[in-house]
Amino acid sequence: MDWKEHIHSDPAIGFGKPIFRGTRIKVEFVLKLMGAGWTAAQIAEEFPGVEEVHLRAAAAFAADLLHDEDYAAIGQARAA
Repeated sequence: MDWKEHIHSDPAIGFGKPIFRGTRIKVEFVLKLMGAGWTAAQIAEEFPGVEEVHLRAAAAFAADLLHDEDYAAIGQARAA
């Protein structure tokens, strides 16, 4: 999936954070809902304009961001 078809950034909307095209809904917000256990149906019901394709685009977007970042392994660090 090419997430760029469904997600863009506009400095005039949401301080330039990525949003779903045709909405003012931030990708970050929807990812947090998904992480909290919201279903696609719940999100669509509460936020008209967000469709299942947007959720797949959000996942692809997050995967691409993680792919390009260096990060420390979670759970590997131990307190002294």
